[in-house]
Amino acid sequence: MKKSFISGLLFGVALTTGAFVLSSEVTTSMDPVKISPQYYKVLLENDQVRVLEYRLKPGEKEAMHSHPAGIVYTFSDGRMKTMTPNGESHEAERKGGEVIWRDPITHAAENTGTTEIHVLAVEMKKLCN
Repeated sequence: MKKSFISGLLFGVALTTGAFVLSSEVTTSMDPVKISPQYYKVLLENDQVRVLEYRLKPGEKEAMHSHPAGIVYTFSDGRMKTMTPNGESHEAERKGGEVIWRDPITHAAENTGTTEIHVLAVEMKKLCN
């Protein structure tokens, strides 16, 4: 069931990106895949989207990085603290099966829970008007 949902989600994203305009690019210096390759795996990348699998074990911390707008699907329950460049921090509980829209963001992350955080992030290279 999860595989068919994810396939449908990715298919829907791919269909809707055709009419999108450039919104926010991840610069090479802030690219999470380059900064923290141990936590990210690129599953698909084209001129419309980049799909990342992300895993962060309890207690692990990730350096400051940026993401363009996109969709985040959470596979498992977890607790994460995020910190922004201006020093603000936010702690959130994520539930398995949760899907959220994420606006462009620059942040650092820490797994403050007791379980591995496992998500699929669909980063939009272009956004609709």
